Amino acid sequence: MKNNNRSNLITSKLPDVGTSIFAEMSRLAADTNAINLSQGFPSFDPPEALLDRISYHLHNGDNQYAPMAGVPALRDAVARKTQRLYDRTANPESEITICSGATEGIFSAIQAIVRRGDEVIVFDPAYDSYEPSITLAGGITRHNALRVDDKGFDFAIDWQLLEDTINRNTRLIILNFPHNPTGAILQRRDLDQLATLVRNTDCYLLSDEVYEHIIFDGEVHQSLLSHDELWPRTMVISSFGKTFHATGWKVGYCIAPQELSAEFRKVHQFVTFTVNTPVQYGIANFLDSSPEFYARLPAFYEEKRDLFCRLLEGSRFSLQPARSTFFQVLDYADISDETDTELAIRWTRELGVASIPLSVFYDEPIAATRLRFCFAKDSAILEAAAKKLRAI
Repeated sequence: MKNNNRSNLITSKLPDVGTSIFAEMSRLAADTNAINLSQGFPSFDPPEALLDRISYHLHNGDNQYAPMAGVPALRDAVARKTQRLYDRTANPESEITICSGATEGIFSAIQAIVRRGDEVIVFDPAYDSYEPSITLAGGITRHNALRVDDKGFDFAIDWQLLEDTINRNTRLIILNFPHNPTGAILQRRDLDQLATLVRNTDCYLLSDEVYEHIIFDGEVHQSLLSHDELWPRTMVISSFGKTFHATGWKVGYCIAPQELSAEFRKVHQFVTFTVNTPVQYGIANFLDSSPEFYARLPAFYEEKRDLFCRLLEGSRFSLQPARSTFFQVLDYADISDETDTELAIRWTRELGVASIPLSVFYDEPIAATRLRFCFAKDSAILEAAAKKLRAI
């Protein structure tokens, strides 16, 4: 007899993957009318001058397919920014590719490099798109937990653990600094230490640097692009969405040496082929005409971080102000012994503030009492959320 239940014939390639925690918490926030500090998107619009440039190109014929690698003007602008910030000369013709947001860039990079049976090292807490992309490429994910200080807030790479994990099957190491969800950053000595560990290996590096312009307290972002020894084996992914308050545009880029970019483009062209044309032209115009915008981002978001932390003074939470990104981690150990996932869901429903539990970023279960809150919001939203959190 013919089987009419087609679902019985499907063997999932990602059997353990469900809807992401970000989508789940945003949906719960919407269903309960809670203040959504869970998913990482700003509550404010992109700069008006950028919107004007995109509108110009929308109304002046730039609405057809862009070149597969991206609009030349945008790749040129990215090359100039890269040279200016990181002293790295990247050829816009062969080493810079515009992609459909950072997630597509990460996916395409992993598919381009990882072969069946290859091992890929990620650092927990790790962004949730890494491992499914590795699995789809046939790779094996090796999790290294970031080392945490006695107060539970200062995260850093455990270099001995990384050295012990690297072996002849290690194909790729994925780094994410400035780090989501903890706000950890790298120092120059970290890049030197990484170079020492990979020097006599064949492994590549994938650096997720979408928060490159959001770093605080006078610190400077240490991009892998800036390190001469690491550059030949590195693919760097970044995002215009995070930089220009426009996460819905899904426009990012990959910078990598020519031979790596060639492999990246082989995958990119069949994943999405090309990216929104008028938005690319608009960003290209704005990058060159208004470089002061991203230069001001650290101060802009540092003010919001400081406001959120100040509003929580006198609460029962403990915290250390975030060093980067637009996320603040709060520890609720003095409030409840519930798991972070249970508490995040309950507080969304009962308190009216949505957050992300840190434990979902780990492969091995942890006894975490920490939640991530997004402070990329207008002051009124932060004030309303903090009032609810202080009342606990």
